[in-house]
Amino acid sequence: MSGSLLDAGAVIGCPHGGRATPATTPSGGARIAGAAVATAAHTYVVTGCPHTLDGVPSPCVAVRWTADTTGVTVDGAPVLLDTSAAQCFSAALVPQGPPVVQAAQRKVTVR
Repeated sequence: MSGSLLDAGAVIGCPHGGRATPATTPSGGARIAGAAVATAAHTYVVTGCPHTLDGVPSPCVAVRWTADTTGVTVDGAPVLLDTSAAQCFSAALVPQGPPVVQAAQRKVTVR
């Protein structure tokens, strides 16, 4: 699988318009333009999701990534690509759809 590496500053949202950000700032030695490369070890939280189900708020609160098998790792964890499989979840752990990763021009790609 090929794709562009994600970094800590990547613009990621839930399918309902919420914003996904790293729960903690990714650290490590690998950086893209000064920002740490995101890996499957990083936890993402969602804020501002307006999703409701039958009138009851059911916002996305987290994103879980499925690590790609590119063989590229940072600090032992697989890197995240803009093509990596992921799912947004509610607080009740109900899957609510894949996150939306804003396309960005990157100088680093994985093939």
